[in-house]
Amino acid sequence: ILEVARSKCDFLIVGVHKDEVANEMHGKNFPIMNLHERILSVMACKYTDEVVIGAPADISAELLDHFKVDVVFRGEDKDELTTNDRFELAKQRGIYQQISSGCTLTTSDIVRRVIENRLKFEERNKLKNAKELRRIEAARRRSETVEGNNDEE
Repeated sequence: ILEVARSKCDFLIVGVHKDEVANEMHGKNFPIMNLHERILSVMACKYTDEVVIGAPADISAELLDHFKVDVVFRGEDKDELTTNDRFELAKQRGIYQQISSGCTLTTSDIVRRVIENRLKFEERNKLKNAKELRRIEAARRRSETVEGNNDEE
């Protein structure tokens, strides 16, 4: 998305929402990375010129005017939970553009995979744990049997 956005402008300012805002917009498993990790990732991206840390959920006139924004890009977000139009002001000003990265993999897909794999991991470890407990119990019984036989002699 950042590469596509940068190809359409001279200077790309990227807003990074606070964790609470991302969580409210996308649900309890978001964000995957914390604010500091996301900021470092965006800052390290060669397409990013500047980062707005803790960008508000709703775009305000003050924000647009302060940064002298000519265009507001938005990637396709099929998983956003909020119903209000956070981009209403940008649309009114005629500076809104929805863009696509061409990638079909979404953050929600990644979260779903992580959760599925975690559940598989937990189930596998639960079975391994039960198997190990059975081995320990069998070894304890064998040990008791051997000790009992030695006591009888």
